[in-house]
Amino acid sequence: MEGTPRLKSAFPATPQTNRRGGGGGGGAHTGSPLKRRLSEHLPEIPALQPTAAPSPPSEPVIPESVIDAPSQRLYAVTLFVALWAWKVYDFVYLQELDDQSLWLFMKWVALDGVFLFGLPGMRIPWLEWSSVTMTLLFMAHALADGMMMFRIPIPVGAGLAAVGRSVWGAYEMAVNERRVNPHRIEFNESLILGRQIIHILPEGSAVLNPERTSYCLGDSNTEARLPITINSTSPTSMELVRWDLDTNANETIQITKSQLKAMHKDASRLKSYSEKPNEPKTLFYSVKKPGLYVLSKVIDESNLEVARKRMAHTVVVPCPKANILPARSDRCRGDLSRIELEVTGTPPLRVKYRKAINQQAQDISFESIQPDDFLSPLGKVDFDSAVTIPSVVDTEWARSRVITVPLSEGLTAAGRWVYSISEVQDGFGNKVHYSEAEVDRKAHLSQSIMVHELPQVNLHGCTPQKPLKVAIGQAAQLPVQLSSTGRGAIKDTPYHLEYLFSPQDDMSATGEHRAEPELRKISIPDGNQKPQISQAGLYTLQSVSTDFCAGEVLEPASCLLQNPPQPQLSINSEEMFDKCAGKPIGLRVDLDLLGTPPFDVQYRVTRKGERNHHVAHERINGLRGQIELMPRHAGEYTYDFTEISDAVYKSQKLGGLQLTQNVKPAASASIVGINDKKTACIDDRVTFDVGFQGEGPFALEWELVHNGKRTTHQMPNITEDYAKIVTDELRDGGDYVLALKSVTDKAGCQEFLKDEGKITVRHQKPKVGFGHVDNRRSIKTLEGTPAQLPLRLAGEGPWTISYRDASGKEHTIKVSQPNDRVTASQEGAYELLNVRDNFCPGVVDEASKDFNVSYIPRPQMRIPESEIAERSGPKLFKQAVCEGDEDAIEVLFKGAAPYHIHWMQHTKPEHGAVAPKPKELRVPQNMATVRMDTAQAGLYTYTFDKLGDANYDHNSKAFTPIILEQRVHGRPSAAFVNPGKTYSFCSVESAGEEVIPVQFHGEPPFHLEVEIKHHRTGRPETLTLSKIPSRRHDIRIPHSRLHGGKSSVALRAVTDARGCSRILDSSVPRVHIAVHDAPTISPLDTSSDFCVGDRLNFALAGQAPFNVFYNFEGHDRKAVASSTTFRRLAEKPGTFTITGIQDSASACRSTTNLTTHIHGLPSVRVSHGKDAYVDIHEGGEAEILFEFGGEPPFEFTWTRSTHSPKKGGKGVVLDMKHEVSEGRVLRVKAGEEGVYEVVAVRDRWCRFVKPGVKVDWRERERLLEY
Repeated sequence: MEGTPRLKSAFPATPQTNRRGGGGGGGAHTGSPLKRRLSEHLPEIPALQPTAAPSPPSEPVIPESVIDAPSQRLYAVTLFVALWAWKVYDFVYLQELDDQSLWLFMKWVALDGVFLFGLPGMRIPWLEWSSVTMTLLFMAHALADGMMMFRIPIPVGAGLAAVGRSVWGAYEMAVNERRVNPHRIEFNESLILGRQIIHILPEGSAVLNPERTSYCLGDSNTEARLPITINSTSPTSMELVRWDLDTNANETIQITKSQLKAMHKDASRLKSYSEKPNEPKTLFYSVKKPGLYVLSKVIDESNLEVARKRMAHTVVVPCPKANILPARSDRCRGDLSRIELEVTGTPPLRVKYRKAINQQAQDISFESIQPDDFLSPLGKVDFDSAVTIPSVVDTEWARSRVITVPLSEGLTAAGRWVYSISEVQDGFGNKVHYSEAEVDRKAHLSQSIMVHELPQVNLHGCTPQKPLKVAIGQAAQLPVQLSSTGRGAIKDTPYHLEYLFSPQDDMSATGEHRAEPELRKISIPDGNQKPQISQAGLYTLQSVSTDFCAGEVLEPASCLLQNPPQPQLSINSEEMFDKCAGKPIGLRVDLDLLGTPPFDVQYRVTRKGERNHHVAHERINGLRGQIELMPRHAGEYTYDFTEISDAVYKSQKLGGLQLTQNVKPAASASIVGINDKKTACIDDRVTFDVGFQGEGPFALEWELVHNGKRTTHQMPNITEDYAKIVTDELRDGGDYVLALKSVTDKAGCQEFLKDEGKITVRHQKPKVGFGHVDNRRSIKTLEGTPAQLPLRLAGEGPWTISYRDASGKEHTIKVSQPNDRVTASQEGAYELLNVRDNFCPGVVDEASKDFNVSYIPRPQMRIPESEIAERSGPKLFKQAVCEGDEDAIEVLFKGAAPYHIHWMQHTKPEHGAVAPKPKELRVPQNMATVRMDTAQAGLYTYTFDKLGDANYDHNSKAFTPIILEQRVHGRPSAAFVNPGKTYSFCSVESAGEEVIPVQFHGEPPFHLEVEIKHHRTGRPETLTLSKIPSRRHDIRIPHSRLHGGKSSVALRAVTDARGCSRILDSSVPRVHIAVHDAPTISPLDTSSDFCVGDRLNFALAGQAPFNVFYNFEGHDRKAVASSTTFRRLAEKPGTFTITGIQDSASACRSTTNLTTHIHGLPSVRVSHGKDAYVDIHEGGEAEILFEFGGEPPFEFTWTRSTHSPKKGGKGVVLDMKHEVSEGRVLRVKAGEEGVYEVVAVRDRWCRFVKPGVKVDWRERERLLEY
């Protein structure tokens, strides 16, 4: 891995040592050729050799193999955020400056110190800061702790107000009791309006297509927008001259003033367009005809011709295009493509096409496509650079030409060849790109050719040296083998064959065709089909082709078909006699054959007196053969030879070939149907079947051989052809041999016999019994878990066993191992009944035939009766408790420890909702204590739904859930209805004094303790209120408990009717009590004259908030001041008088008479308050008009500056002047270029300065600063 694994929420990975290489990516550069050429000459920068190996970073205290570095940083930040959350919690619930402030400050300084100075010791990467850094961080945290715990106010509100004023402006209360933005009054732009802008006209110019861009017209772009750049001029008309490319005739195009206006409007949408008249502008004129365009004349607003730069002609040509001429779509492998591309455009042309062979694409391009002997200035320039064309008007070279480009290449691969045009470019660099979708949609942009493989054919398995032999009148398949120049035969097309045939009689002596052989044609639609031929003669393949291509005939190509003669048979026979009795026992037959070996001769054997006959076959590999016919039973036999077959002819009938003989065979006997050993069980008898041949009755002698001993037995007077030999009981295990010794027939001829049978006798009987488990034949298992009962088997497997299960049902199973097992799925006794192995029945061991299976008990749990207060059906109820009290319940278990219990805790709180909580517990003993949840008031239901022990997992069918309910009463609470409120009283007792409302939560009646703390004495007093009957109560503080100044009232303890109580700590909000004197008001400014925009400030004394009464312009008003300062903004001119004041501590009102005068601000208008533009020539003058408002005399400052290129921007100040006017109108002459405007004005009482301007009114020298 290249880095430490990180979570999405973790910090960035730990920095690691940089590795060289691989940083730039392995892709090819696609930049411009200039960039590639520059990069080729950059020298290789040698790598610096490190002077010393860097010291390895110190490992963290917790190795990164245990917790990776990003996770350690995440945990550290999480702990830091948690500490700050705790700190903010303490700050929020801190209400006053008492002893807890010092304690909290000391606590948080200690906690911050432990965290900050302990963090570097963990050596977490990126968090190993220096000691100086840690000291600075600790000091900053200590400062923050002091400000928070001692409640030192931070001017957050002022800061937010400053931000708000910077964004939206600061709204202040004005003298007419409405909020206004002082910025709009102090910097009222309407007081100084208008500017005089004098502009000296420059010389203008115009140029057509300054970038010398090329243009073309086609289907996708039907018009070309020619750029005309004008500078320092406003033309009213233009003229363009166009030369036709085909006829070289010219025409003049007039651009009227309305067209120019529309061109300005269209160009104004571009970012580069400037509204300033002297800035360059680019207008666009649309043309729809090809040709050479020249800007011939430009007339401006003064009806003067504007200068034009001499540039090359702007040429607009038809866009180039290309297409592929239709061609034959089926070709053969090795042919030429013969594709023709038709390219249209201004030479020299460039076309790019794509060749795809079986979806393997290749891009190819042709350059410099032009007619022979064609000369063009475009061939000497780079297409990507600007084109400079001679000014001589000659359009011959720019005309569009149609050029055919032949494309002939060898079709070397079979499959689909697709040619498609990708791009075409003319001599001006105009490119037309054809997308894949467009190529697929337009047929003339592509040409598809199917290249077929060449067919091949040859003969397989037949040549003139190895002819094909066929019976006369029968047909055979000409063994053609179809193939191609590719892999295998060509599918989906028939093969067309031509072959020569010469009959066998007309063949030459050398085995060749005659002078004029017969030409035959045939089509093979499928490679599995072959031509049928039947005439004897020579067949030679001449040609092969498919529907598309002619192919090649490969060797061998000739096949000779022959018709061999039919097979013939002749026979000669000789009798065979018995040596003992001299009787005939069979025939010896000689066979003489003609035909094509091998031969199959079929003959029928018939015994006189029998209805059925026997058919026999004899195979003869040569032209001569001999067979011996020796029947096993006596009788008269007839032999009819009926059919003969050879390699060519099958089942040819024979007639007249019959032999007859009266046969009396010699006696013989053999064991019937014995191939392998017979296996027998001990004490069993074995039976053998014996078949006899000859004339009966027969006498048989046989013997039984075992352990070197022979026992001879005889069976006389056997009249049947078959007899059974039954042995005595074989009581010894081992190998036996039963041998036939001799047989005697009716004539008394005794024949020696050598046939024998083998017997294997088992040494013991199979046996079965149960094995032991832990030295006993019984087992305990888990309920529902099958038990494996061990078996002990003797004998040869597999064994078939019968047993009786615990329910009395008998089962039969087959096992293959001597120590196999029986599966017991029920509890009870199992008994073995019988056994049989692979060969023999067995016995059951009486001592081990029984096995007992029992179940291990499941675990149980119960709750003692002493823990239960009430029982209702399946539910148990526990004694109710108060919120937060400790309570638990004991649970008893029975089973195998450790136990595992699971229960669901459902909570119905008094307010809101709580999701069910799953809980579980592992118990190592037979008793456990479960703690009850009393953290929140409500009804708790504990459902013990799962139980397991060391043996059993939980089973819902075997365990009944236990439901326990408990009611948790909420602790009572009390709080002030208006926490933090200050209740005011007079210094003497009076009627209608305020009361302090308190809200209770719980069950009435309540008992309440109230603490009153006087700020002057610092000693608290306790007031006890008992038997409060309702949940809302008004506290009346006795006047004897009140002292002059301020006091705080806090709630300390409350108890309800359930006996639940709550101690209210210092974090509970409190209220305050204060006694105040009558309020006063006084002005903060000595002057009684003010200007609009000034602030009227007054100081207030008393208890805030105040009610201030004043009169402005004859209207009486009342204002509320929430602080000890009353301030109003002078929004309008007029007289302002304070008439009275009243505070919130008393009902007394003080009467005053403080009067001030507010004067309006002066104003000035330049050029009637508008921006006046005056264009003058060099040496001319313009008049500037100033109009004043206010009370004379007037004093003002005005400037001349440059015109800013940006809208709303300020120019550079060129000149500044100060003037005085006794009247309200002043006219001044000016002849220099610039922007003339007033920046400051003053009348008798007030003055106004534009924002951003500073004027020193105290000195006669006026300074202007931006």
